[in-house]
Amino acid sequence: MNNPRLPRIVVVGGGTGLSVMLRGLKHKPLDITAIVTVADDGGSSGILREEMQIPPPGDIRSVLTALADTEPLLAEVLQYRFNSGTGLAGHSLGNLILAAMTDITGDFVTGITELSRVLAVRGRVLPAANQAIVLKAEMADGSIVIGESSIPKSGLAIRRLFIEPADVEPLTEAVEALQEADAILIGPGSLYTSILPNLIVPKLAEAIVGSEAVKIFVCNVMTQPGETDGYSVSDHLTAIQDHIGHHLFDYVIVNDGEIPPQVQSMYAEQGAKAVYLDLEEVTRRGYKVIADRLVLFRTYLRHDAAKLSDHIYRLVEDWMLRKE
Repeated sequence: MNNPRLPRIVVVGGGTGLSVMLRGLKHKPLDITAIVTVADDGGSSGILREEMQIPPPGDIRSVLTALADTEPLLAEVLQYRFNSGTGLAGHSLGNLILAAMTDITGDFVTGITELSRVLAVRGRVLPAANQAIVLKAEMADGSIVIGESSIPKSGLAIRRLFIEPADVEPLTEAVEALQEADAILIGPGSLYTSILPNLIVPKLAEAIVGSEAVKIFVCNVMTQPGETDGYSVSDHLTAIQDHIGHHLFDYVIVNDGEIPPQVQSMYAEQGAKAVYLDLEEVTRRGYKVIADRLVLFRTYLRHDAAKLSDHIYRLVEDWMLRKE
């Protein structure tokens, strides 16, 4: 008798939130593909992007580390950031290794594949495109801000995002993964600088819209200064729908756990507060909401990867049973 195949889940995004979630998901019986943004232009990634003419490696490195089946020390080595040294200060060792693999193999995607093999990565990690993308934003006053790292610093509300080149070709494997997916998961992560840069790559958006997979949005726990100030859950969904032109998701997963007052105060100093769950509005728009206590606090607030993964896996399992 044939063994049933694992459910295929495609996770789209970038940044810390995505990596935290993947650390939980990799322990589930799922066939995972992560499609990661290539719009980053700050820090070590920005320097390597500029000097070596490669897509920015930072978010890819974090996702590879999250999905790697490696010793904790090796994960720490990959995330290690040099504090001193001319030309080295600020660089992450994992970024340098990815740049080296690109040089050795002659191609960024091949470099990722080879490093994935070395790290025994559970799943596939794909850049949204095989070239760097320049992210641009039209702000509330009509001005244009260029560059992913500059957009949150402008101090103005974001009206819309666009990319250059506008007709960038996504990675063929990324489009195929979306077309074959049983589940597509978007978020958590910076709405305008990690999530939407993937969704406004034209053929990626088309593949998501056309897919028969169950589509899940994991909303951020906190607002992000310069990006989602004052946003509710429905505001996040509106921003995505306005950019894509479609009602994209079947389910929305949100935190409704209490955030301790001292943690709220710490975030308030940075201009961030808990994303308000306007449940009635989200439900009215036809989204099914899964709300639970999904946060952990150590140095920062993070999603509880194990609990979040349980919810996601349950949804995917239910969807697969209904399809049979």
